[in-house]
Amino acid sequence: MKAYRSVLEWVEQEISAGRLRIGERLPAERAIAQQLGVSRTSVREAIRVLEAMGMARSGVGSGPDAGTLITADPSTPFTSAMRLHFATSHLPAGDIVQTRLLLEAWAVEHIDASSPFLDSARVLLEAMDDPALEAERFLELDAEFHVALAQAAGNVLISTMMGSLRDAIGQYTLDMISNLPDWGATADRLRSEHHAIHGAVLAGNPSEASRLVTAHIEGYYREAGFPSPVG
Repeated sequence: MKAYRSVLEWVEQEISAGRLRIGERLPAERAIAQQLGVSRTSVREAIRVLEAMGMARSGVGSGPDAGTLITADPSTPFTSAMRLHFATSHLPAGDIVQTRLLLEAWAVEHIDASSPFLDSARVLLEAMDDPALEAERFLELDAEFHVALAQAAGNVLISTMMGSLRDAIGQYTLDMISNLPDWGATADRLRSEHHAIHGAVLAGNPSEASRLVTAHIEGYYREAGFPSPVG
């Protein structure tokens, strides 16, 4: 089990036991890391997953808004979202691709141009433009970029589902690297396609953004030697 998952399970247990409630803040990263015997990086990763699911919100600085606030109703919806997150790690790649096509094609057609998640998407694009990035890190950022676009549509359920799929997306794209003839060329193409999708969204062209994201997702799957996930 990845270390950050132990953090997620701990949060779920704390909520189920009533030791954490909506509106309360998580302990400091350092305290969680020491208690669970994991790195602070793993704690941050778990917090990012919680934010993607709409279960938490992080503040910055040292004032009253600092720290990570539990924002979800600490009951069935939290547990269901967590179960969904863990279950998606074992889905067939083709099923993940089909689900992504449905969710992302809709999401980019309904993005709120004022959403702060578009800024997050831009930052992720800039990070992926680094030619020195290793493939695994590139694909982690790639998955986060797609989640950010889905979050920008403002649909909580789609955001939660995409957040739950994030690890599965990163894993299946990484697993397929060995089937690619030239990772460097593929990475360059993915960068270009990401910028084109983001550009279409910013230009207020939802139909073009939907077409581009569909071609982008299907293209990687096809380049890795798999048949089209839709028929």
